[in-house]
Amino acid sequence: MTQYVALLHNVVLSPGQRVVMEKLRDTTESVGFRSVRTLVSTGNLIFETDDVGIADIEGRLEAGFERDFGKAVDIVARTADAWRVLATKNPFPETSETNGQNVCIRVMREPLEVPVLEKLARYCTAGERIALVGGDLWMDFAAKPSMSKLLSALTPKRLGIGTIRNWNTVCGLTAMLDTA
Repeated sequence: MTQYVALLHNVVLSPGQRVVMEKLRDTTESVGFRSVRTLVSTGNLIFETDDVGIADIEGRLEAGFERDFGKAVDIVARTADAWRVLATKNPFPETSETNGQNVCIRVMREPLEVPVLEKLARYCTAGERIALVGGDLWMDFAAKPSMSKLLSALTPKRLGIGTIRNWNTVCGLTAMLDTA
């Protein structure tokens, strides 16, 4: 039995309508996963299943989500061990301690390559920093992420499938894994 983390790219179904986490847990169980837990209402899942490939997990979750919620959504999954490694590789630990909501990671389905940093750097404003670690994009927004020009450049068309979580969420998911 292996534990996994899965992240939904979007939990907004339509204006004013969000995914209810209880229903998301039910959907996750319906596609064959066990011991399903969620963290906050932003589409963060932890569950167990037999050792299967990540692509299979993502495909099953995406198909179940579209079936139950009527909307296609990208989902990125990692094994618990891979998630723990991700959490230890934060390139901005000093900022994370005081402003965890302003340090974010775009967890990627397919790893990004170093040249993407040069392309994204032009969207960074004063004080913002970006780094690539293990193919995932880390961002220190220095202020509220919603105010950054960088967000507009983080599209699937430019970067591929991925989803953003802040440092506080990364830590929350890691803590949940460690209490399972």
